[in-house]
Amino acid sequence: MSAPPPVRRLRLSDLSRVASVGVRTRKLRAGLSALGIAIGVAAIVAVLGLSSSSQAGLLAEIDRLGTNLLTVTNGQTILGDTAELPVAAPAMIARIGPVTETQYTGSTSAKAYRSSLIPGINTNAITVQAASLGLLPTIATSVAEGRYLNAATATEPVAVLGAVAAERLGIDRIYPGERIWVGKQWFYLAGILNPAVLAPEIDTAVLVGFPAAKTYLASDGHPSTIYVRAGTDQVDAVHAVLGATANPSAPGDVNVSQPSAALVARAKAKSALNGLFLGLGAVSLLVGAVGVANIMVISVLERRSEIGLRRALGATKGHVRLQFLAEAVLLALLGGAIGVGLGALSTAVYASAKHWAIVIPAPAWAGGLGAALVIGAIAGLLPALRAARMSPTEALWTV
Repeated sequence: MSAPPPVRRLRLSDLSRVASVGVRTRKLRAGLSALGIAIGVAAIVAVLGLSSSSQAGLLAEIDRLGTNLLTVTNGQTILGDTAELPVAAPAMIARIGPVTETQYTGSTSAKAYRSSLIPGINTNAITVQAASLGLLPTIATSVAEGRYLNAATATEPVAVLGAVAAERLGIDRIYPGERIWVGKQWFYLAGILNPAVLAPEIDTAVLVGFPAAKTYLASDGHPSTIYVRAGTDQVDAVHAVLGATANPSAPGDVNVSQPSAALVARAKAKSALNGLFLGLGAVSLLVGAVGVANIMVISVLERRSEIGLRRALGATKGHVRLQFLAEAVLLALLGGAIGVGLGALSTAVYASAKHWAIVIPAPAWAGGLGAALVIGAIAGLLPALRAARMSPTEALWTV
């Protein structure tokens, strides 16, 4: 009695050829079934890529602007009232050894409007602040249009607009004689500032000189925010003594912060929203998995003659099972590869438009391809088992 012939293994080259039959012969159907996976993977890659690029851009901007800026603001008293910084606070802070620059602003109760005919309630969240003359270099911003205050204009009804304040007032250029309504009188416009990344409160402010604020807006001359630049290696030491130096009689009424640290914390908090978009990407992947499973079930039904013929020619159940499982994985990986490409492209385009560094973390694309691989295997498992259970006679008889 002769021994049964040995079972031949399905070589990788043969497996890749037979697994791609369904994809090559049914291109439109394969493309549509892979679309869900492509959309899901693209969403995952784009969300993680844009988040990483945004953080990289912000950190690069902070490094450019410097991490040695500290702000001193008036806090609250024990009774809950707004505290007041002493008029001499900037000068006292300037005497701290490692401090290199000290500039300040003072809040006023005035409101600013495009014209005197606008109702007083429509403030557009614009504040009016008195500002020192050396403010711009300290907060690392500059003039976008016109010019900043000087020793002469600081005593007159002349104002400079923050970037957001100018946008809300509908002013994008400075024309000779242009005015806005501030504190129930006209103020001439001298300039518009570029965005102040480290001092966003300046963006929504109308800045006037301290002498003009006292004369025309009834300001008391007290600073409300003091901007302090210190030696980079001495920031923590200066931070520790700023409160007591700014207001020796009530150091607890003083708030001290580091804007760069707040921006980094804000970027990390913003990245927490990525979970929502990643969830949407996961839903798309689930829809894609259902699509792949559906197309594989239909493929098994349509290709019964092929299954019967292969079984009759000596293919084992394992060969058939492996063929359809590999086809499902190939279909999912095709969608995953397209999704990675689309996600990377969208990240590159948006990051370039924002002048950020293009960062696509490895977990983004590797995770996308890995998810596609797992989804393909899971979605193709049941159809592959169903195809393997068909006997040659049953498959050929149903043709």
